[in-house]
Amino acid sequence: MRDLFRFLGRFVRPYRSNLVWSVIFNVFSALLNVFSFALIAPILELLFKVNDTSYQMMPMTYGRMGLPDFGVLKNNFYCYVNEWIGEYGASTALLILGLILVVMTFFKTGCYFASSAVMVPLRNGIIRDIRVRIYDKVLSLPMSFFSKERKGDIITRMSGDVTEIDNSIANSLDMLIKNPILIVIYITALFVISWQMTVFTIVVAPAIVWIMGLIGRKLKAQSLEVQSRWSDTMSQLEETLGGLRVIKAFLAERKMSDRFTDSSEQLRTASNRVSIRQASAHPVSEFMGTALIVLVLWYGGSLILGDRSGIKASDFIYYLTILYSVINPIKDFARAGYSVPKGLASVERIDKILLAENNITEVENPVEADVMKEGIEYHNVSFQYEEGRTVLDNISLNIPRGKTIALVGQSGSGKSTLVDLLPRFYDVTEGSITIDGVDIRNLSLRSLRGMMGNVNQEAILFNDTFYNNITFGVQNATREQVVEAAKIANAHDFIMESENGYDTNIGDRGCLLSGGQRQRISIARAILKNPPILILDEATSALDTESERLVQEALERLMKDRTTIAIAHRLSTIKSADEICVVHEGRIVERGTHDELLALNGYYKHLNDMQQL
Repeated sequence: MRDLFRFLGRFVRPYRSNLVWSVIFNVFSALLNVFSFALIAPILELLFKVNDTSYQMMPMTYGRMGLPDFGVLKNNFYCYVNEWIGEYGASTALLILGLILVVMTFFKTGCYFASSAVMVPLRNGIIRDIRVRIYDKVLSLPMSFFSKERKGDIITRMSGDVTEIDNSIANSLDMLIKNPILIVIYITALFVISWQMTVFTIVVAPAIVWIMGLIGRKLKAQSLEVQSRWSDTMSQLEETLGGLRVIKAFLAERKMSDRFTDSSEQLRTASNRVSIRQASAHPVSEFMGTALIVLVLWYGGSLILGDRSGIKASDFIYYLTILYSVINPIKDFARAGYSVPKGLASVERIDKILLAENNITEVENPVEADVMKEGIEYHNVSFQYEEGRTVLDNISLNIPRGKTIALVGQSGSGKSTLVDLLPRFYDVTEGSITIDGVDIRNLSLRSLRGMMGNVNQEAILFNDTFYNNITFGVQNATREQVVEAAKIANAHDFIMESENGYDTNIGDRGCLLSGGQRQRISIARAILKNPPILILDEATSALDTESERLVQEALERLMKDRTTIAIAHRLSTIKSADEICVVHEGRIVERGTHDELLALNGYYKHLNDMQQL
């Protein structure tokens, strides 16, 4: 329960007023229930004519905490009933009691409905807040987090685990609030009616509750296993959708099907164990509740038959009615006890995202900058993704404002990592990177990344219109500016040829466009942003000759008067760079212009000869 209250403390705070109203309505519902059941005794006595006692009105007295004396209330109520019988007759008095019972039941059920209704915004609000927090956390986490996590697992935590929290915890909140109130009020009423039988009940009940609690103790661990299996299944589905072309090309459908079937079978087995244990909750609680009623019936009956009870038979029936009523909230409370551990298992899984450490942090008063006046400089930069695995080793590099620097080298040499350090997708392990002499760790992330535009090898577009993809991340862009950016990127013509022009949807990741068209939309987006620093990560490597020519023309317009860092495998695209740096095994081993590097007859000359061949 401590884990549950810790969870509620994190998410229930904005909905405290709903909780307060729920408590108020539940208290009224329970009190009205007790008093409506109190009418059972006089109704039975009227029907069977077993009470010949003469009652006189008594002045009201109050006990502890200012509560009215129950005995005086009962006496005066019976006095009124006798007056009704004398004035209207027994049949009419019975009708009056019945009408009072109907009215009290009406208000009782109204309070019950209101207590549930005020919990609906709380329950749905908590689930919405959890989803939003996870999404915002995913946006804020560094790239290093996602290199260690599977996308399918993250999606499962945001969908399946949040749904499980909704089903298990949020739906149990009403019961967790209502049932303790009902139990306290009903047990208080039982003490007032007969403290001897209530003491006996309290002595017997813990053993029964303990037996019922045995069922829920393993549910949390089993639920963790189910959610883990579900994540594996979703991850395999995500991998299949992403690699469908390769699967079909290598005739691996059967292999992937067997793999998915095996994962689904493990999920089925784990789910069966949880469902069977959960399904046993209601029968066990029903059986134990009936056993408790029988024990109390035997004990109370023995007291009445032996004239040792102090209560009448009609009051004993009232006692049993209240006792049976208290068993239902105990069973519901136990059912919530079975359900909540499943939700807490999902809470543990989403907390791996919500409580994940973000090591890309800002200083207390970061520097704001929107232009670059001098340039970028890498000072003895080293970097490791994980301890003992050096990716970059003591790199120093000066990139003056307005110049184009190209990075070339074999795959895995560290080129992309070197560039990813600049917008702080990762932080350097040793050394520093400065812009105009200011360490980028002292700049605000918003201003640092706002100075940069990216064009990557894979054009990352969204399932939206041309217009919204070009204006992505740019505020208050006019239609004329968007069109001008598209023209500079050689994209305007094919956009206008589409069905709705700039308002045409381009499909998931731009699937309705060719590779060259996607890349030109990506370039138009960078042009509209108009950044002082441009990062090109193999922007033309995946294009055919005609598309490459159009994209290269657009890139040359984009690079004009900007500081550009270009990663390239095709050396023909960076011949005109102001400086070319050859990266090999995490070090810059050669640097110079195209002609100077050819004259060195080293790594660059070897790469150039291979491409010529």
